Amino acid sequence: MRYDNHLPECGVARFLILLDGPWATLIIRELLHGSHRFNELIDALPGISAHTLTRRLRRFEAAGIVSRTAFAEIPPRVVYELTPVGQSLQSVLDAMNDWADAVPAPVFEAGLAAEGR
Repeated sequence: MRYDNHLPECGVARFLILLDGPWATLIIRELLHGSHRFNELIDALPGISAHTLTRRLRRFEAAGIVSRTAFAEIPPRVVYELTPVGQSLQSVLDAMNDWADAVPAPVFEAGLAAEGR
């Protein structure tokens, strides 16, 4: 595989730009289970701020990963769900999980120790 993370047109760089930070993959993981309302996502992701979730969802929507549907109801109801492009991240997250499961415990623990955890 060839990649250069200094080139914005590189696939790996584009992936990292969209899914950078600690919350991105966790939000995608939750939406892989189906559509969610904003408060359902907040409840499913303890520690995330409303500001961060809003910013991430807007970024994902602009990128075509998440769709936002507002229903004309009282009170207003907004639902977020993955688009087909967002659904395609399932295989990426599965591969990341498989890799993490294969990492020997001492390697994982050494990484945590290096971060001071």
